[in-house]
This record gives sequence, C-alpha cells and structure tokens, in this order.
Amino acid sequence: MANRSWASVFIGVLAVMLLSIPHSRVVRATGTPTWPQWAQNSQHTGFVNAAGQSLSRILADVIYDPLVPDEMAAVGGDLLAHYQTPLVDGDDVFMESKSGTYNVNTYSTERWHQNRFTWQDGSLVKVWTFDSDWVAPGSAYDFWEPVYHAVLANGFVYDPGAGGTIFKLNRADGSVVARINPFSDIDGNTYTASPLSADSAGDVYYNVVRVAGRGHASFFSADVHDSWLVKVAPDDSVQKASYGDLLSQATIIGDPVPGPRDGCKVEFAVSQLPWPPSPSAVPSTTACGTERAALNIAPAIAPDGTIYTVSKAHFVTRYNYLIAVNPDLTGLWAASLRGHLNDGCHAAPLPVASGSTLPKNGDPGGCRVGATEGVDPGTNEPGPGRVFDDASSTPTIAPDGSIFIGTLTRYNYDQGHLMHFSASGTFLGAFRFGWDVTPAIWSHDGTYSVVIKNNQYGVGTYCDVEAFCPGDRTASNVSSPEAYFVTQLSPALSVEWSFQNTNTLSCRRGADGTVTCTSDHPHGFEWCVNAPVVDANGVVYANSEDGNLYAITQGAALKANIFQQLALGAAYTPASIGSDGKIYSQNSGHLFVVGK
Repeated sequence: MANRSWASVFIGVLAVMLLSIPHSRVVRATGTPTWPQWAQNSQHTGFVNAAGQSLSRILADVIYDPLVPDEMAAVGGDLLAHYQTPLVDGDDVFMESKSGTYNVNTYSTERWHQNRFTWQDGSLVKVWTFDSDWVAPGSAYDFWEPVYHAVLANGFVYDPGAGGTIFKLNRADGSVVARINPFSDIDGNTYTASPLSADSAGDVYYNVVRVAGRGHASFFSADVHDSWLVKVAPDDSVQKASYGDLLSQATIIGDPVPGPRDGCKVEFAVSQLPWPPSPSAVPSTTACGTERAALNIAPAIAPDGTIYTVSKAHFVTRYNYLIAVNPDLTGLWAASLRGHLNDGCHAAPLPVASGSTLPKNGDPGGCRVGATEGVDPGTNEPGPGRVFDDASSTPTIAPDGSIFIGTLTRYNYDQGHLMHFSASGTFLGAFRFGWDVTPAIWSHDGTYSVVIKNNQYGVGTYCDVEAFCPGDRTASNVSSPEAYFVTQLSPALSVEWSFQNTNTLSCRRGADGTVTCTSDHPHGFEWCVNAPVVDANGVVYANSEDGNLYAITQGAALKANIFQQLALGAAYTPASIGSDGKIYSQNSGHLFVVGK
C-alpha cells in the first residue's frame, strides 16, 4: 500500500561546476513540445490535443531506476519514490535515470541524470545522458523520495542542479549552455525542491528550500533557513522571492500565518483514543516552524501570469496556504487550507449532511460518543487540508480560472480532499479524495470536467490502532467499503462517472517475458497515478498498482489495458502522451511506451 498511513513510519555534495558552451553549438527544437512539463502545460491540466493510440503492445521498455530492488527491500517491499514525467517533443523523449547506491538514512548517495531518447526505425534510442549534481533532501525516514524533474522551454532542456540552481542544456547533445544560480554560491544545504514549470513566454519557475545543515539527524530536526520561488527568463535573468515575503505581502484569507515559534495544533495522544477525548477537548501544540515551500510543488501559471504555489509550516502538516503570486513575484493572496472541511465525526443517523464516511460515533472506527458532527477527530475542529512532503500534488488551474489542489486528511481513511478555490481565493468546495494527485481537466461542450484517482483505502478510519480503527474497512463500514476508482467530476465536484479497478491478480513479468499471477487482492488495486492523462477524445489514461496501464472512455467504459512489469505498492507516477498518440507510462522503475 502506498497510502500515507503506511508511510507514517518514515516521518519522524559538494557541487560540480560545469563550463558553458558557445551558443553557436545550440540546436533549437522547432514547434511546440507535446508534453514539455509536469501535467503537460503551465496550468497543469494533463490534457493533450492528440488521440491516444490503442494499448496493443509495448513499443519500448527502458529501465531508468536500477536501484528499485534496493529501494523496495529497505522499506518493506513498496517503492516510495517519485519520478519525472516523460517529456515528449516530436520524436524526442526526455526522461530521468538514477545511479549510485540506495541508503535509507540519506538520499544523497544516489545520483540523478537527464536523458534524451529519440525514435529511430521503431526503436527508442538513447542519444545522450547528462549527469546532474542535484540531490534530494532528507531520507526515507523523513518522506518519500522527492522528485527530480526537468522542463522543455525555449528550445532547451532546463534541469535541476545542486544548491538551488538549474542547468540550461543544449537539447542536441546535452551539453551545458548555462548554469543559472539565483544565489551568490552553491550551498550544499540548499535544494532545488520542485519540478520546473514554464509559462507561454518561456519563463521557468521552481521552488528552493534551504535547510539548517546536514549535521542534523533529520530534515525536521531544525527549522529551515528560508525558501524561495524562483523565476528565470529566457535570457537567463533571475528573480526570486522568499516565501516569507510572499506571505507578508499577500492578503491572507482565513487563518493568520503562524510564526516559526508559534504553537500549532497536533493530534491527540494515542492514549486518549477514541478521539476526540471529549466534545470540548483541545489538542496540544508544538512549534510550527517557518512557513516554507512544500516539497514537490510545481508552480502553476495562469494565462494572466498569476502564479500559484503551496506553502506549509515546516514542523507540522495542518497549517498550509495556497498562494497566488503576481507576475513580478509579489504576493497577491494566500488562502489558508484550514477550517474548510466538515465531514469528520458521524454523530447523526444516516444520511448525514456533513457527508461523513466514518461509522457512527461509538461504533468501531467511529469517533467517541458525544463528538460533534463533522469535526476532525484528531483535533476536534473542522478539518484542514494537510500538506505532506511525501506528496506530489500540485495546483491545477481550470478554464474558469479556479484552482484545484490535492491535500491529505487522515480522518477519512487517508483519502484526503481535493480542495477548490476561486481565482480570488474563495473556498468553493471539496471532494473527498485528494491524496497525492494533480487532477486532469477535460474541456468539452462549453464546460469542463475534473479527472482524479479516487482510492477508498482499506485502512483504519483515523488512526492505526486496530481496537479503535479496524483495518478491515469493508467489514467494519459496509456503507463505505474498500474500493479503487478513477472518477470524473463536474466543476461543482459532483461525480459524473467512476471506473472501478476490480482486478484481483498480482502479476510479474519474468526475464523471459512470461507473466505469472496470483489472486491476492479481493478488493482490487489502488490507482498509482499522480497526474492522469486525458486525450483529445476524452479518453483517460492511468496506471494502477496492479502493473497495468488503463485506457478509460467517457462514461467509465474500459477501452483497453496492458500489463507492464510488476504489481507493487508504489508512490505515485505520472504519464504522458506524444503527438503521435504513443502513451508513456511507468512501472517498477521502467519507462514503458505503449501503442499500436
């Protein structure tokens, strides 16, 4: 299982300078790349105006992470790493690869590389490999492995580097055109901490976080020094703004921004289960830490130039903001993710106005008798959208200018919530799944639909203690059983259709190509896609933990599926489509290209 509850047990370089090359050697691409960045475009809508090919056969299989066996063995059999979206431009494909060694105590022993492949005579052939000096912060005890993610813009490949820098690469041969550094030096405690995004003008955006120092046992042992939103123009000029400045300039909507030493609420003690301890109970607090850029958040850029990103308090997960930033990198508004959700404890008989999926108060998995309808049992207040550095949820901008952001809530079986805000920061509503997902947008018939995975996890309701939160959801809550869906929503977040994974077979492909299977998943498999794809016909492409890539038509009909490598619990991976309709998917550290 790759849900957040399983991973909670893990919560808690010197830089190499490369020389620039003359611009006369630069070879620029022509046209617009089909899939140049996270979720395809600067609004992160995951839509491409090309029809996907049929899932008839695997056209290419490239191992980009040979460390997968070690990574899985170190953390109990799951693959808890985030990976780059395959970037596609004509016949060229750009994808990360890894080397080095895996160490559960630090990600710094691994090495990351950017690769260019191209299609030649029906084969995907590697053209070059660039060895970046980027390293991921933290360790498996802090969070799932962060994402290393390039962007195609201005005819170049922009790639993450060490110390908050990025490399501008010649796409023809992978050589360094420039190393772009927003700082006076290359500090080993400073990290390029997000996928790179690019707007229609060719400006590149990303986040940087500077930690206290590597001498600390954990990423969370000390407060961060600072974090920044960086903007790089096509001429390599740089602007940056600290998150502290963005928040101080912005109009704050909702709860005020806490200071680093202020007290932020944390959940009640396990000894006080079932929660909340009483109808008036107030949880304890801890130091919030500095409000900083959340890891893995690819900035989203609206057509009017407004930039959207997400901050979190360093030490806690319940104090977070969706931030709107002006094109000049000044803060516009910051909407608190706290206090918007009311679907927690279930005090009233069904049906409940709150929409709670929990059993009734006093029943197994329910809150304590007397708990107030709708509250988060962990804090006895309206639920906040929680932000974890394990996630890769990133803002999506809809055609009407509104913004969707995926968040976690533990109290609804780890499903989280997809939160919806207007372009002025007003909270519009939420759907009861949002963990580690960047939703896709399908525009049609003068409106749009929102495509999201919708995993109804088979875990305890709001805690990990079997006596109070039984892990067999299907048996303890018959009205809300374990099940796994891809769901399409209206702009108002009502369900238009859902497709359920009902496959029970765990399969693996042997070295000789033979596939063997065991029936061991009676409730199906969760969807392990963090950014689904929608093609020109509204067909949705998503990969599942059963190792299959699925094509789902409008109305929730299965068009096709194809098995790739291995059924495994995994952190979530994105997909993409080329202009010719080939689908690029990931499974078990392999890049698969599927088509006819």
